[in-house]
Amino acid sequence: MTEIHRSHTNARISKVVCHGDYIYLCGQTAAGGENAGADITTQTVETLSRIDALLAEVDSDRSRILSATVYLRDMNDFAAMNVTWEAWITPDNAPARTTVEARLALPSLLVEVTVIAARR
Repeated sequence: MTEIHRSHTNARISKVVCHGDYIYLCGQTAAGGENAGADITTQTVETLSRIDALLAEVDSDRSRILSATVYLRDMNDFAAMNVTWEAWITPDNAPARTTVEARLALPSLLVEVTVIAARR
């Protein structure tokens, strides 16, 4: 049976769960809402940077992302978020992706991203 490894765990969630060759990240946002008032570009950059850091901890990177779900507080931010996303994603490695409009945990948050990735 393949082991499950969890990291950055508290009573509610694990930020990273690894099972076999797969890595699951919980929803990542700009740091704890500290960027309240920051625009969608700033929050998207910070969110994607946090994904990079977590994937690096478990021997993976953005080129190994299989699937992503992007949650936007307001779908009017879709185009601006995509500019940042397209600059971040590695060429020829675009994951399957869904983008939805959703109410996020804090009013200051504009974007949240969850990913499933493969280990190297």
